[in-house]
This record gives sequence, structure tokens and C-alpha cells, in this order.
Amino acid sequence: MSVSLYYCASRAVPLTEAEMAAVERIVAARMSSFPYQDEESLHLYDNGGSERDEIVAGSTKMPFDPGRVLPVIAHTLDSVTSLRRALPGAEWRVHMDDLDVPWDEDEGYVLPGMRDADLMAELGGL
Repeated sequence: MSVSLYYCASRAVPLTEAEMAAVERIVAARMSSFPYQDEESLHLYDNGGSERDEIVAGSTKMPFDPGRVLPVIAHTLDSVTSLRRALPGAEWRVHMDDLDVPWDEDEGYVLPGMRDADLMAELGGL
């Protein structure tokens, strides 16, 4: 059984050319800094998404290796945070299967413990 992180942004106004370029820059930068070449990273669907008014949508499948889960979650949520900040006026939904990921104006998208070094070390030892 796999778990995925899903993210989408909707608004009535389509992406501008400047916003499309910003999204491309963010995706390229975040992909190049992703820590694992053999895991799924930030993945945006072609043409925004399947729902009306979706301007950005995508998903990331979480790794099976427990030691990699938190770094992948943190990296992907940081990526989505950057996208949200680059696309004003959009309504975002970010969730891991049935769990909504909350937005914090200062930190962006975060889950409790996702940067906890002790928890990462413990999971890495499993």
C-alpha cells in the first residue's frame, strides 16, 4: 500500500506567462536539490489538473523506506510552499491521502515532526 501527497491550486484566472516561468524555475530548483534520485519528487500534472479552474496540481508518492519518508515530505512540502507563495490569489489544497496539511503563514506547509532529527534518525534505523 502506498501513500501519496497531493497538491492543487485553483483560481478563476489562468497562470500568466510570468507565473508559468516562476513555476518552471521553482520546479527545476526543487528537483535539482531533491535528496534521492531513485524516489518520486515534486510531480506536477500536465495542463494544471483535471478540475475546472485548477492552475497547478500534482502528487508525490512517499517512499517505502521509513528513513526517507520525512526528508521527502519536508522537501515536497517546501516545494509546494514555494509554489503557493509564487501564485497569489489561488486557493490551495494539500493533503496526504485523507489528512489535510495545514498552511502556516510563517512556515508554509508543515507536518508535526517532519524536521525532527531524532525522529529521522529513529526511522532511518528501522
